[in-house]
Amino acid sequence: MSAITLKVNGRAHTVDVDPATPLLFVLSDDLEQRGPKFGCGLGQCGACTVIANGRAIRSCTTTVQTVAGAEITTLDGLGTPEKPHPLQQAFIDEQAAQCGFCLSGVILTAKAFLDQNPKATEREIRQALAGVLCRCFTHTRMLRAINTYAQQGRNA
Repeated sequence: MSAITLKVNGRAHTVDVDPATPLLFVLSDDLEQRGPKFGCGLGQCGACTVIANGRAIRSCTTTVQTVAGAEITTLDGLGTPEKPHPLQQAFIDEQAAQCGFCLSGVILTAKAFLDQNPKATEREIRQALAGVLCRCFTHTRMLRAINTYAQQGRNA
């Protein structure tokens, strides 16, 4: 066990865990973050996605020691129910969420990608999201919401 400090959603947290513990378990069990979900446990579905230092990562296959000191954002920290992030608001407006299981993967992957590629085309956005699996098949509404958000960023 080691004391590891993580900066999650703008707040520093020190946890006493095995450094090889997957970040997902620390986020959900120790820090009570409800956004990232355990999906496949292999980093293939995207349900566990968080943003670390501006990059979308899979928290189920990322050890806590590798992100010590990184700026980590979960879906829980992106916005609030009273003031959702503009990308979350676009999902609300388009009614793009159904079961919500994939939302961390879709929203955080899209945000990290568009932050790095603000002029991305719809094709590039689709490619960036190709590794995130959705069980409910609301892809059309999700892509519409993401494109709305991307256009707002370009027009701001």
